[in-house]
Amino acid sequence: MIQLIYAKKGSGKTKRLIDLANAELNSTKGDVVFIDDDKRYMYDVAHQARFVDVKDFGIDSGDALYGMLCGMVSQNYDIEAVFIDAFLKIVKLDVEELKELIGKIEALSEKNGFKAVIIISADPAQAPDFLKQYII
Repeated sequence: MIQLIYAKKGSGKTKRLIDLANAELNSTKGDVVFIDDDKRYMYDVAHQARFVDVKDFGIDSGDALYGMLCGMVSQNYDIEAVFIDAFLKIVKLDVEELKELIGKIEALSEKNGFKAVIIISADPAQAPDFLKQYII
């Protein structure tokens, strides 16, 4: 399952994502992963979650992020939720180019039984139709 927090810059998306990740830790017995493009929020996310700074692993494209997600879930069957901040910065794609990547992440999440919550910084009024079904 994929959920998108889709809003303009400065609208509180990251705070909401952190709150959702921390709440998930209280409601699940599985593992929670928080992925970001830097370490700025490392101490806001509860220490029980695995915090991943993509720069530590050279993740700089959609394919690299997808590969990292595949590696994580193949190694750890207990992952129940993945939270991704700064998604567009990490994958270096425009919103209109996300259809294939979102589809691959959705298929991976369904096959492996985890929830993916992703932040997209853009105007929700201009969201492409293929993304609207995921917006929360």
